[in-house]
Amino acid sequence: MVAFTKGHGTGNDFVIIADPEGALELTSEQVAVLCDRHFGIGADGILRVVRSAAIDEGRASLLEEPAAEWFMDYRNADGSIAEMCGNGIRVFAHYLVRSGLATIEPGSTLPIGTRAGVRDVTRSETGYQVDLGLWKLSGDDPLVTAEGLSVTRPGLGIDVGNPHVVVALASEEELESLELHRAPELDPILPAGANVEFVVPGEPLVRDGIGHVTMRVSERGVGETLSCGTGVAATALAVRHWAGEKAPHHWRVEVPGGTLGVRMFPAEDGEHVALSGPAQLVYSGEVDLI
Repeated sequence: MVAFTKGHGTGNDFVIIADPEGALELTSEQVAVLCDRHFGIGADGILRVVRSAAIDEGRASLLEEPAAEWFMDYRNADGSIAEMCGNGIRVFAHYLVRSGLATIEPGSTLPIGTRAGVRDVTRSETGYQVDLGLWKLSGDDPLVTAEGLSVTRPGLGIDVGNPHVVVALASEEELESLELHRAPELDPILPAGANVEFVVPGEPLVRDGIGHVTMRVSERGVGETLSCGTGVAATALAVRHWAGEKAPHHWRVEVPGGTLGVRMFPAEDGEHVALSGPAQLVYSGEVDLI
C-alpha cells in the first residue's frame, strides 16, 4: 500500500505521493491507472515528492540552487513526464508546508527543483506565487484545428519552461463551442507536443491597470483540464504581446476552475513571469500500486 494525498489548484487536480528517499519506481502504466477517473483515484497528474539528492534530475537542481531540498517529479495523466506545472508546484509547496517538510515564512522563498529548473515559491494573498523564470517566444507558431471551430486559427508559441501554443478567439460563444475531448491538431506537428490555450480578451481588456482574459486549455498527455498554471502564464504573455507596448504587466486569467494572477517583472537575467493562486489539499488515503 502507498499513502497518497489528493490536491488541486483551481480544479487542476493531482495525486501527491511522498517518496523522500526516491525508493518508489512509478511506471507510466501505474501513473495512468492512478489518474484514471473511473478505475483509479482520478487526477490530471502525479506529484512525487522526493528529495533532490535522491534522484539524478534533483541533483542537477542542487547544482543550480543548493537550498532546493525538494524536487517535484511531475507526470501527466497518461504517464508521460512533463517539465513543469504551474498549478502543481503551488500544490506541491502547500503539501510540503502542511506536512512539516518545509516552511515559507513571510517574505521568504522556498526553492523547488523541477525538470525546467529551480522555481521559487512564496506566499501570496491568494495562496502561493511561483516565479516561473524566463519566458520566450518559441518560434513555433503552428496552425491550430479544433472541434467546434469553424476555421483553422494561427497559434503563437510560448515557452515558460514547457511548450504552449496560444490561440485567440473572437467571442465567448466561440470559446464555449469548443469540443476539447479530442486534442487540437497542430500544423506543423511539434515534436515534443504542446499545451494549447484558447483565449478571449476581456471587454474592456484592461480595467484598473490589470489585463483580463478568459481561457480554456487542452494539456498534452491529459486533455482538457479546469486550469493550467503555465498555460495561464503563456496566455497572459501572448495577449500582452498582441496588445503591444502599452499593455499591462499584471493580468487576471479566468479558467473554468477559477481565477489566477500573472505578473511580468524584470530580473537580472531578463524578464520573468510569476503565477499566483490558491492550492488545496482535499483528502488522504492509501492505494495499491498494480
